[in-house]
Amino acid sequence: MPINPELQGRTMPPTEPYLVGREKVREFARAVFATNPVNLDPDAARAAGYSDVVAPTTFPIVIQQLTLDRLLAEPDTGIDFSRVVHGDQRFSYSRPIVAGDLLTAQLTVTSVKTLGGNAMVTAESVITDEHGEHVVTATSTLVVRGED
Repeated sequence: MPINPELQGRTMPPTEPYLVGREKVREFARAVFATNPVNLDPDAARAAGYSDVVAPTTFPIVIQQLTLDRLLAEPDTGIDFSRVVHGDQRFSYSRPIVAGDLLTAQLTVTSVKTLGGNAMVTAESVITDEHGEHVVTATSTLVVRGED
């Protein structure tokens, strides 16, 4: 089944709120070899002006994955996950994520293109805090390889 071009412009329902935990931030920081003390030590984070540990810049992928899972579960997308390669990932921040944030994400498919038998699906997940304020937009491009 080819990629459904009508995906472009589709907006998924928002995720349930995600509470950013201190230990999750620390685990993620260790996994990506982040060595800045503000990512690991609450005292260092407070000394730098934050309320708690600061998530590494790629941490929003944890929250964006919740939105991508919803998209991939849609029966009419034409996306065969076994043929997906992650093509690009970007983050556009309004402020850092810190432990204690309660974040919600909403995905919109911004582009669907077919190139040389492959498809490229670009989705933006806008992540907001409990006050509805923008924190970060995570943009992913998935490349769906064509049939062999």
